[in-house]
Amino acid sequence: MPPPSRHTEVAALLGQTDRVTVLTGAGISTDSGIPDFRGPRGVWTVNPAAAAMFDIDTYMADVNVRREVWLMRRAHPAWTASPNAAHYALTELDRAGRLRALVTQNVDGLHQAAGIDPRRVIEVHGTIHWVVCMSCGLRTASPEVLARLDEESDPHCLECGGIQKADTISFGQRLKPEVLEAAVEAAEDCDVFVAVGTSLTVHPVAGLCDLALECGARLIVINADPTPYDGVAAAVLREPIGEILPEIVKESLARRT
Repeated sequence: MPPPSRHTEVAALLGQTDRVTVLTGAGISTDSGIPDFRGPRGVWTVNPAAAAMFDIDTYMADVNVRREVWLMRRAHPAWTASPNAAHYALTELDRAGRLRALVTQNVDGLHQAAGIDPRRVIEVHGTIHWVVCMSCGLRTASPEVLARLDEESDPHCLECGGIQKADTISFGQRLKPEVLEAAVEAAEDCDVFVAVGTSLTVHPVAGLCDLALECGARLIVINADPTPYDGVAAAVLREPIGEILPEIVKESLARRT
């Protein structure tokens, strides 16, 4: 009898527990038409200067940068994107009662659009769907602010006149403590930790892998490129995420029926 494939081994791990924590990065959304940042056709690879627009100090100090960022936000593919097969696979895992939590570095909201229980989605880098005032903290639905761009190139808060930005985490901003705490708890309280479509180079989020391992979880890495955690993972899969993740989840759920 031939030895089991890596796919079968991963499916077996997922099928043995009701406490799976998944960490997703930009790679899971590329099949939905949303480019990643560091890949061969990533936003920062194609235009290295674009990284400056994600720096909080530059954003707050330069009105021209803010104007450019607002236009970029209005043109973001997330507004018309639909969840892909990988998103729906994780939804099936959730509906089957296997998902402890889904921690995502993405701001596109596609996991919720795919039907995952929002209570289990931890958006560590925030969301593009809301805008926050940097002065008074007022949160406004993004469409309401973007609709003002035809008249205002840098729309300020209607409550206090303060500078507004998408409710996402920029370089130079700290993660929200309560969100990071929830992510840490999810990493420490799982049997299997699956990192999907993330380079695992951005901390403190990448450090969730360490926490999971320290607490005895098995680490699975599904990513096109090598990551710093490949050497300590129980399995590393390089196949296209939209193909391999649905296959693994389907097999894992079949093992529990």
